[in-house]
Amino acid sequence: MSAIELSVELSGITESVGRSVVRVERRAQPVSGSIVSADGQVVAVSHTVERDEDVELGLPEGRSVRARVVGRDPGTDLALLQAEASGLAPATWADLDGVRVGQLVLGVYRPGRNTRASLGIVGALGDAWRTRFGGRIDRYVEASLPLSPGFSGGLMADASGRALGLSSSGLLRGVALSIPATTVRRVVATLLQHGRVKRGYLGIGSQPVALPDALQASLGQATGLLVVRVVPGSAAAQAGIMLGDVVVAVDGQPVTSPLHLLGALDEDRVGERARLRVIRGGELKEVEFIVAERDTK
Repeated sequence: MSAIELSVELSGITESVGRSVVRVERRAQPVSGSIVSADGQVVAVSHTVERDEDVELGLPEGRSVRARVVGRDPGTDLALLQAEASGLAPATWADLDGVRVGQLVLGVYRPGRNTRASLGIVGALGDAWRTRFGGRIDRYVEASLPLSPGFSGGLMADASGRALGLSSSGLLRGVALSIPATTVRRVVATLLQHGRVKRGYLGIGSQPVALPDALQASLGQATGLLVVRVVPGSAAAQAGIMLGDVVVAVDGQPVTSPLHLLGALDEDRVGERARLRVIRGGELKEVEFIVAERDTK
């Protein structure tokens, strides 16, 4: 394919993908959102939607419509908007199993009336991971795309015009990531039903700490979580967790980092009983608690 043919192809892909990208008006610089259903459902990134009251969306054909915030999930950096519109063009999502490092990728976004695009390559592929906010991302694509104004909330697309995911610069600072269709669909379904995504909450501040050699050998793990803070009134406080305790497991699953603890307190555990294994005074103890819900407001 010649350079001219490639240029024409990329321009056509950008135009096609751009039909699924809207402008989200806000007090500062407008940002982007992506259409997920023909009847007006639009997904944006949570850190760019500052208000819960009605917002204005700029549609690809140029008209503006009102939309309301259905719900938001700071854990995955997603917000769901419902626009007063129908007949929209939802994105076509790609299966990430076929994505390879080094392939071309387009960032398509709409910070103003017109579509903007940037070209890069897939720099890395990642498996499921837990964000620092507690959200679960099923997979992700990292790309060498510039973080231009309006980038977040747009679409990251492959050379066939299929969306690899919703673009976000808020999950890892300074890195262009995509939130895949599986995560978007799961969060959208939950927000439609509940208006939020539950996050389990224990109520401690912790930091990894090396275990004594004897305990490393008996437990089969090198580290645990040293409790450096217990939030008053929290599930941890009610269960009698104390400063200086070292958490080593939740319901028998080893805990060696704060992300492991977040994973053990997923949304489906809220309201359930769970058991912590802690080291207190050099001895192993079992502590039962009820998983609370984290306040994400």
